[in-house]
Amino acid sequence: MNHIITKTFREGNLMAEVKVELIPDDGAWGPYISAADALKLERVRLALKTGDKELAAKEATVFEVSRFAAE
Repeated sequence: MNHIITKTFREGNLMAEVKVELIPDDGAWGPYISAADALKLERVRLALKTGDKELAAKEATVFEVSRFAAE
């Protein structure tokens, strides 16, 4: 049975949550993600790095993060 997990990336004030599917493997290397999911993670990471939130939002949930300092 495959499981869906959420990977989180943060770059500057942008954060993205990307859903990927874990594929079980009874061997020593599992579980793993598909090549398509790995490429999706890379596209979202690069989009955040360049500040392109619209592109990242096509494949992830994107948030703008602001710092809060308690006094």
